[in-house]
Amino acid sequence: MSGQFQDPLLTKEGHGEVLVHIPIPLPTSPWKGEEDYPLQLNSIMNFMEKHKPHTVPKYVIYAFFILGLVSAIAFRGIIIFQHLEPTWVRPVWYIGTIGYFFFFLYRYMITKKRKHAIEQYQLIEKLKANACLEEQDREAVLYLLSSIKFSLEDINYALIFILSVLAIVADMVLTMMKSG
Repeated sequence: MSGQFQDPLLTKEGHGEVLVHIPIPLPTSPWKGEEDYPLQLNSIMNFMEKHKPHTVPKYVIYAFFILGLVSAIAFRGIIIFQHLEPTWVRPVWYIGTIGYFFFFLYRYMITKKRKHAIEQYQLIEKLKANACLEEQDREAVLYLLSSIKFSLEDINYALIFILSVLAIVADMVLTMMKSG
């Protein structure tokens, strides 16, 4: 299957039967012997399939929350630096961009992990059919609910909203001060 990537989530666990095959054309690699393009993604997905779903430690949650917050502050601070010290705009932009790169990669992996757990244990189908949940199904549901409960994304969204409002107000005030 050179030049195409088959999502491992679309196969039945342990049976190797493809439920849905969606060929996704991939760019050819400039290096020889690397036809299977998304090697890192395959490794991540294989790791997730072999391990039971579980929440990450709180220090990881807080570390990525702080990283996301620093990135949000950096992006909203650009407008202030543009008025006060324009030479700082580019470094602050890099801080925000690199921070968001890692923050959103982490959020992407959490979302994929949640979706994978739902698919792997067929939770939606079992709930729709009012089927009894087995122990492993209950563990998966517990993981999903705990993951949502311990997530700081709601606080992150609220702080981004507040920082955005403050950035707009700061820009308006600084613009009026310069023109006035």
